[in-house]
Amino acid sequence: MATNLGIDQELLEEAVALGGHRTKRATVNEALSEYVRRRQRLRAAEHFGTFDFDPEYDHKKARGAS
Repeated sequence: MATNLGIDQELLEEAVALGGHRTKRATVNEALSEYVRRRQRLRAAEHFGTFDFDPEYDHKKARGAS
């Protein structure tokens, strides 16, 4: 899907140089991928401490169950 965006050229050139990509397209795709992964990690981190811990759970026994 073709999309026209007004991207800061200085920022894009810096990203191309830092990322070592051969094209602007590859640089933008990598940047978007990193952005999505980071946001997913942040969303997952919000759930830390919200799950109950079962001190009776035997993880070694559960490994052999499959």
